[in-house]
Amino acid sequence: MIEVRVHGRGGQGGVTFVELLAKAAGLDGKYVQAFPSFGPERTGAPVKAFCRIDNIPVTLRSQIYSPDFVVVLDPSLLDLPEVIEGIKPETVIIVNSDKGIELNIKNKVYTIDATKLAMEILGRPITNTAMLGAFIKVLGLVKLESVLKTIDEKFPEKIAEPNKKLISQSYELMVVD
Repeated sequence: MIEVRVHGRGGQGGVTFVELLAKAAGLDGKYVQAFPSFGPERTGAPVKAFCRIDNIPVTLRSQIYSPDFVVVLDPSLLDLPEVIEGIKPETVIIVNSDKGIELNIKNKVYTIDATKLAMEILGRPITNTAMLGAFIKVLGLVKLESVLKTIDEKFPEKIAEPNKKLISQSYELMVVD
């Protein structure tokens, strides 16, 4: 089972990120589970969202405490201890940032300037779809085509088209070693 924890702020699309990821993985024949966790709902408050992907039905019903992947939509959240809480030595971290990140950990950390891409394509700093494109490139398990199809199913064309462009561009820009 692959467990993903997403950290963002209310209004940045962390919950939508895991929903889109789960639907796309489902299209690829995987069993999935996606759910949010947040306190009082308000824009800007820290939000966590979770996704599990497996080849067998997912029956676990708890938050994700030891993720395989951590996705950080807002780099200002890196100061919160909960972002790296419970990570394993093999946990991969993907951060929206325009520069390298120093987390004082030995884990693999990828960065992509999702804010810049979102501003160029959407005209707004909503980074979830840019981060989703980068994430699926790093994950290597969910097909880009499945994510793009999921976008078409979830959003009207006016919203879907720029988001599909954003996902495709961040997917292409993400360098995985």
